[in-house]
Amino acid sequence: MQYIDNIIFLILLVAGFGLFAKSLLKIYRNIKLGREINRSDKKAERWETMARVAMGQSKMVKRPVAGILHLFVYVGFVIINIELIEIIVDGIFGTHRFLASIFGHGFYNFFTATLEVLALLVIIGVVIFFIRRNFYGVKRLTMKELFGWPKNDANWILIIEFALMMAFFSMNSADYVLQMRGVLAEHGSFPISEMTLVPFLEVFSFDNGFLMFVEKGAWWFHFVGILFFMNYLYYSKHLHIILAFPSTWFANLDKKGKFNNLDSVTKEIKLMMDPNADPYAAPAEGEAADVPSKFGAEDIFDLNQVQLLNAYSCTECGRCTSVCPANITGKKLSPRLILMKTRDRLEEVGRNIDKNGKFEDDGKKLLNDYITKEELWACTTCNACTEACPVLLDPLSIIFEMRRFLVMEQSAAPQELNLMMTNVENNAAPWQYNQADRLNWANDN
Repeated sequence: MQYIDNIIFLILLVAGFGLFAKSLLKIYRNIKLGREINRSDKKAERWETMARVAMGQSKMVKRPVAGILHLFVYVGFVIINIELIEIIVDGIFGTHRFLASIFGHGFYNFFTATLEVLALLVIIGVVIFFIRRNFYGVKRLTMKELFGWPKNDANWILIIEFALMMAFFSMNSADYVLQMRGVLAEHGSFPISEMTLVPFLEVFSFDNGFLMFVEKGAWWFHFVGILFFMNYLYYSKHLHIILAFPSTWFANLDKKGKFNNLDSVTKEIKLMMDPNADPYAAPAEGEAADVPSKFGAEDIFDLNQVQLLNAYSCTECGRCTSVCPANITGKKLSPRLILMKTRDRLEEVGRNIDKNGKFEDDGKKLLNDYITKEELWACTTCNACTEACPVLLDPLSIIFEMRRFLVMEQSAAPQELNLMMTNVENNAAPWQYNQADRLNWANDN
């Protein structure tokens, strides 16, 4: 019975990481529903981009206040959870502050003191974020598209992070007092706890039994809280903590807004322009496979895998929408919502597959059921959204593909666009006048 704590710990550890792995596999399966795309070029540039943008947070600090606070939370939370290694070893083997024997007295003191400072920065960051999100009225954080679950999700994450940091300080404070009383061996330095919670514990002169309960209770809360947070990520926008890294690595490194050509269309045009070509000739072996079953995107199956990864990686920060000229002028388009709706449809398809073993037609599509034509044609293709995204997501590429479907598959372009294309075809210019009159403007001088 003396090992019951270690057994419970090991069961929770395996279950927590097992459920997390299951969620990651489901996300991977859903992303693989999209079309394959080759983004393996320029590897050195991709590694540099990932290190600079995802790890270095280079685009976050373009808005200094939010960027610096996010850096506090990001760096602090990640480094503090290095202590998870110590918690795992202590939990399995019943040791106490295992890393002290590895680091040595001096470095371990520096290590624990650093963690305390970082934990304080995390608390400061999440408190200010909570106030900004709920009371300060930042427009991009109070739009109606965030009402309901998105807003609650963001608040829950901040509350969980705050609770985990407070458990960390409670554990260290009780541990420190017990060390001073000689109950536990002296390991670590806790400057923030000594200034905040330790005086409170000493004033009330709690007995050693109660302090051991606080220390162990906070230790277990911190451990279970980390497992809960890890598995909650699947349901949260904070999945970007993990997926920001592959998203930045697979980001489009070409010029923003560059329209990708379809090889099948290019070949058809070359065939039409070749006077020696036989239009009735059978396609060469393998060529038929190059022709896509559908031009553009009507549903998530028609998008590429990086676009689906982008949908899962969206932080819902709203920087893209806040700079979108269409949205600013009151139009329905929100680049953030384009990614959120794509993710919602992708999740719906995933649940369909879970239920039926394979995808069964549910009578729904990403186009019209989730994203409307009004949203798509409101886009000015200015690339402000892709430039603003802190993790290099590309909602514009999804808009491009869905527009392509409307034009090439349904001939459903707006009247103004149809008129322009007709003019280009007939007059070799977007304007409706005879080609013979094109130079008349020079006669006015």
